[in-house]
Amino acid sequence: MPSKRILLVDDEEGLCRMMEAILTDSGYIVKGYTRSFEAVEDYRHGDWDLVISDIKMPGMDGLEVLARIKAKSPDIPFIIITAYATVEMSIQALRKGAYDMLTKPFEPEELLYRVKNALQHSQLLTENQELRDELVGKFRFDNIIGDSPQLKELLQKVERVAIRDTSVLITGESGTGKELIAQAVHYNSPRKGKRFVAINCGALPETILESELFGTKKGAFTGATENRQGLLEAADGGTLFLDEIGNLPMNVQKTLLRFLQEQEFLRLGDTKPTKVDVRVISATNSDLMAEIKTGAFREDLYYRFNVVNIHLPPLRDRPADIPLLAAHFIKLQNEKFGTRIRGLTPEAFQSACDYAWPGNIRQLRNVIEACMAIETGEWISLPVLSQFIDVDSAPVRELTDGDSYSAALSRFETSYLISLLKKSAGNIDAAAREAGMNMATIYRKIKKYDIKKEDYS
Repeated sequence: MPSKRILLVDDEEGLCRMMEAILTDSGYIVKGYTRSFEAVEDYRHGDWDLVISDIKMPGMDGLEVLARIKAKSPDIPFIIITAYATVEMSIQALRKGAYDMLTKPFEPEELLYRVKNALQHSQLLTENQELRDELVGKFRFDNIIGDSPQLKELLQKVERVAIRDTSVLITGESGTGKELIAQAVHYNSPRKGKRFVAINCGALPETILESELFGTKKGAFTGATENRQGLLEAADGGTLFLDEIGNLPMNVQKTLLRFLQEQEFLRLGDTKPTKVDVRVISATNSDLMAEIKTGAFREDLYYRFNVVNIHLPPLRDRPADIPLLAAHFIKLQNEKFGTRIRGLTPEAFQSACDYAWPGNIRQLRNVIEACMAIETGEWISLPVLSQFIDVDSAPVRELTDGDSYSAALSRFETSYLISLLKKSAGNIDAAAREAGMNMATIYRKIKKYDIKKEDYS
């Protein structure tokens, strides 16, 4: 790991040089200043990992140094040194953004201990931010795979809905990616900094589902020895995703309706309502209107859930996305297991494009993973693929003139190349490395499919 860089400011030259020597001997890169104006003037964002400054200095004191440096680098850790710390001074320094205060006189070990803590705290903050950024990036719209007109229209709707704090009902067959769309709504909304909490309403018995959602009060039943937070409280400020709401028991439906109307609910065994701020996104593969007619689902709750409806088309209705999804899943498996599967053979490719995929994206992913587990060559062959889908007797899409193998391959290669070029910002060399091709092949295909710069810029 590179050495951490520390900026040191103290008008006492002897103390400044002593601290500089202690920190340098411990492996840090240190630059000491005895003039605070000069230190602030020379400071550049990104050049330093920690600032240590005395508080009492002529001209510009340590609190002003703190304020000016924090204006340039809000997240940099800052340690204040003082000979006479008071409560008022400590509060003032902490309010201005100081991480710690060190009182003179101090031993070298104490200085090193405080420095180590400040740097570790800063590193944790940086890592947490990187994780949050990675999570948000994972659910950006351009990371939802597909190039069909149906998917593009869907994502445009998701983008508009995400910023509006309304309830959303996502409908579609099993395996179409309803939870992924729910995550995309959350992580592109003003609530993205708070939690996304998901629960499958069909996976839990009625009594457990109720306590999971609303929590329990101490003494509500035998074994309830303490107050227990439910998922609604856990999602406060964020988003609660209710999957398979067609399986909601009637008593839970009643409680959820009250919550959606009042933004408050009762824990099991409690008499005092709990108020939270939660956006609810729900999903189902059931025909809720049919369930309303039979009395299995409340009509008033349906309209509370269904303020905005997002319907995910089945994979068979967007065949142009099948090649892109297959290529994406192959890439993920290659990265995970260090394999070098290059794709599907022409025969397997044609069969995959023609197959109806009743299990939708989930089935396609599972089939690709299974094929790659047993395939011994560089390409997934038709004999291997046929072990997991019945390419002869299973229902297939009705072919049209535009669904020939050559047309499907052209669509796939064009979309794949544009995706690569977007990812590499038009860098042909980087795109070639990503695809495992040489640059000449990339250039030939760009020319063949008449791909313009505006297509990927």
